[in-house]
Amino acid sequence: MQIIKSKENLAAALARLREGGRALAMVPTMGALHEGHLALVAEAARRADKVVASIFVNPLQFNDAGDLERYPRDEEGDAAKLESAGCDAVWMPTPADLYPEGFATTVHVAGITEAWEGAHRPGHFDGVATVVTKLFTNVAPDVAVFGEKDYQQLALIRRLTVDLDLGVEIVGLPTVRAEDGLALSSRNALLSVEERAAAVALPRALDEMARAIGAGASPREAEAAARETLQSAGFGPIDYVAYVDGDTLEPLKSAREGARIIAAASLGKVRLIDNRAG
Repeated sequence: MQIIKSKENLAAALARLREGGRALAMVPTMGALHEGHLALVAEAARRADKVVASIFVNPLQFNDAGDLERYPRDEEGDAAKLESAGCDAVWMPTPADLYPEGFATTVHVAGITEAWEGAHRPGHFDGVATVVTKLFTNVAPDVAVFGEKDYQQLALIRRLTVDLDLGVEIVGLPTVRAEDGLALSSRNALLSVEERAAAVALPRALDEMARAIGAGASPREAEAAARETLQSAGFGPIDYVAYVDGDTLEPLKSAREGARIIAAASLGKVRLIDNRAG
């Protein structure tokens, strides 16, 4: 596996990967990789001839400089994991590679980013949209694979790619979960033993919410019941539990095909997000 650490070497590396007209898939990451990320690489390898991953802790996504500083970094370990998963190259750009001196452009996807995570993390999705645009224009992959766990992020990337004619097929991979159903996340390691045991209430509440709506309950009733379940398990604050349109993320008042159930809630000092098909 080739490790690319400068933008100057990127074009030549991509040309070698594309020799003979081979299709290229991309898996953008911020590092701190777990089995969920490696599943994205495996899916990318099924969809293209060559796979390039990126590792870049994007400063534009962080509202708090302290959070950016504390974000876990393990380039050597992440590279080893990517190689074992079948990745052909990994690009590790620097902030100067993507945001050189004088950089003054921000990409904003209206509507889809204002509520839910957007309301709790102002500016976060502008950072996501900007970095994904930069990564796609530099690498020009044929396909890119993202996890469904960050569902609002996935929805904005789909919208962004269409609106800007980026020509990248966006694939959403179902959330990879632990045996008890909790979505895999680097944040899970911050949970205490007791909190980790309680955390499974989140996916279970969403499953029960989907069953209730399918059986005829109103989304508002099901949302209220899910909140009660989470509160009883020790979650709080509960930022949102919502039944929304799977494309626009607008709240729905009745059951609809293609709906999504999304939630974000804190357990102790750890904020967890999850979603499932409605």
